[in-house]
Amino acid sequence: MSNRSPVYAGVGLVILFVLLTLSLTTGEMRIPATTALRALAGSGDAGDVLVVQQFRAPRTVAAIVAGAGLGAAGCVLQRLFRNPLASPDVMGVTGGASLGAVALIAAGASQTLIPVGALGGGLLAALLLGVFAWRSGLAVTRLVLTGLAVQAGLAAAVNLMVVRFPAELAGSALQWTTGSVYGRTWTQVWGAGGALVVAFGVALVLHRRLAVLDLGDESAGALGLNTSTARLHLLLLAVTLASLAAALAGPVTFVALAVPHIVRFVTGPPTAVSLALASLTGAVLLLASDLVVQHLLPVEGLPVGAVTATLGAPWLLVLMFRQSSPVRRSHA
Repeated sequence: MSNRSPVYAGVGLVILFVLLTLSLTTGEMRIPATTALRALAGSGDAGDVLVVQQFRAPRTVAAIVAGAGLGAAGCVLQRLFRNPLASPDVMGVTGGASLGAVALIAAGASQTLIPVGALGGGLLAALLLGVFAWRSGLAVTRLVLTGLAVQAGLAAAVNLMVVRFPAELAGSALQWTTGSVYGRTWTQVWGAGGALVVAFGVALVLHRRLAVLDLGDESAGALGLNTSTARLHLLLLAVTLASLAAALAGPVTFVALAVPHIVRFVTGPPTAVSLALASLTGAVLLLASDLVVQHLLPVEGLPVGAVTATLGAPWLLVLMFRQSSPVRRSHA
């Protein structure tokens, strides 16, 4: 473990607590921090309890949980493919999750079933990516371009469904075209959030396989690891994490792509704690972006996905430029 990891974790937790407090206390009705914490526990003025418990807290928790899931998914995918460009949004997973969620909304399904639809859509996207790109040996450029094509096709399908929705359903489905945590309910948070906690626990258990795969296929095989099976399990795990995050926040971009790079830049090569640090960083990044949307931008109602996409576009271009350099191209 890097000597900087505990410091990074401590600073990240402090920042997350500050952001959480700001999220609960700021808005059209400002609430003192102590009053907000009491309201969160269900005591105090009834108006404060309503605002904090039913409006602000679910949105805050949704941003934290979804960001953590995206950060963990990005960490697993980039290590699994040894590819700094690998992320759920680049590879089409979030687009598939959005399609599955919107399809259930169109069918009038219960909100508790939305995570199931998102997971199914994410698995569909992963299957499409595998069909189109696996035979090519998963070369970096081909993988990214195939993933972008899958993402674009699935996004187009989502947009077509939203356009054809009745007016009363269009608003509920619109978030799945950009990504948003506005209007989250405790039902949605407990459904997708609870599943994400379980998936993250599985990720911690399977994390050792990533460390063994880092040694190379020959060394991993010599240590008794079935590399194909391990990769399949880890891929399904990453898809599950990203899909459940999308069930809460829609197809939020940039977070899963950037978080592993931030963690590596600060703490060095990946270790056993990298997954936890990636989750913490993802939670901080998404909650901070949502606070920017709510309080710092002049456009009311702007989805958080618009902010993360604005940050992510130049980041992706820089990474693709680096991967396309002559030295790397010869190995693609």
